[in-house]
This record gives sequence, C-alpha cells and structure tokens, in this order.
Amino acid sequence: MGEKVGSAKNQLRVGRVLKAHGLKGALKLELYTDDPDGRFVPGASFTLQVPEESKWHGRSIAVREFRWMNAAPVVFFDGVDGRDEAETLVRAILWVDQDDDADEGEPDAWYDHQLVGLDVVRDGDVVGRVARVDHLPAQDLLIVASGESEIMVPFVAAIVPEVDLAAGRVVITPPPGLFEDLDAEPESPEPSASA
Repeated sequence: MGEKVGSAKNQLRVGRVLKAHGLKGALKLELYTDDPDGRFVPGASFTLQVPEESKWHGRSIAVREFRWMNAAPVVFFDGVDGRDEAETLVRAILWVDQDDDADEGEPDAWYDHQLVGLDVVRDGDVVGRVARVDHLPAQDLLIVASGESEIMVPFVAAIVPEVDLAAGRVVITPPPGLFEDLDAEPESPEPSASA
C-alpha cells in the first residue's frame, strides 16, 4: 500500500560492522549516516550485505540497543547474544530502505566515492578538490587537497551548503582563516613594513 507500482525501493548504506566489542554481542560500527542516533533506534531493521556463504546472507537484523562507548558507536542486535555470534557479522554492511518521503529526512547522504574528486568551490573559485572523506564520531570531514596542502573541512550544512554531483562540485562557505593562510602565506616571516 502506498508504494509506487514498479518502483524498487532505494537503499541507503548506513554503516559497516568493524569488530565485536566485549563478550555480550556488541559490535563496533563505522557510520555512513549523519544521524546515527535516529537511524539506530531500538527496533530499526537493516538489510545485511554479507558474503553468500555467510549464515546472514539474505537476512535482515534489528537493533536492540545503540550507544556510544569512548566516542565509538556500538550496537547490539536482536538474536546476537555473545561474542562468537557477533564475530559472524564482522564486515557486514548495513542497508536501510529509503522511503519515498525520506529524501527530506536525510538529504545529505552521499557515498564517499561520489564526493571524492569533486571540485571544491568558494566564492565562485575552485580552491581544491575532495581527496577523501574522514568519518569521525562527532562529524564527517571533507579532506580537501589544495596545492600541496590538505585542509579538513567539517562536512556540515553551515560550511558545505551545496553538493552538486551533476556539476561535479561542492560549494563551501568556510569560516575565515580556513583557506586564507594557504593563499596569503608570505615566503618570509618578517613584516613587509620593516624600516
């Protein structure tokens, strides 16, 4: 009901299992979502991407509990009650169905490979290129290659208001000083007005 006829649901990759954590079935995650606390609520269900020989192949899994431990995201899944069971999920990728109306809920979900190589534009000028995306617990960072330097740009709407995949660019409005010291760094440290 309500699903468009003939339309396959888009799936969004939201995380990857890194390793088992502790003895009670907890798993550390690498996150691909900017709203982990909203995505990993108890009862949320994910489709698992695992090798065909895995016992989890073709199955989905539901969240029992999600928490932060030492700034790392840790999840407990229903039916995964010990370390041995948790080990069977290591390297699994978690996908969630993207509802038709979810575009508004998570408009800034891009895959890293879509961002890498995009021109980074500030005030109409290309100031660099996206080299990679670093996923940190607090936020994602765009690592921008500019000349010989790499600048870390927080991947938040206030600083990266526009990602235009079709045009191959990311528009940034960085705070003063983020790129300036690259452009304006004089060769010699002494002031020019030395009498």
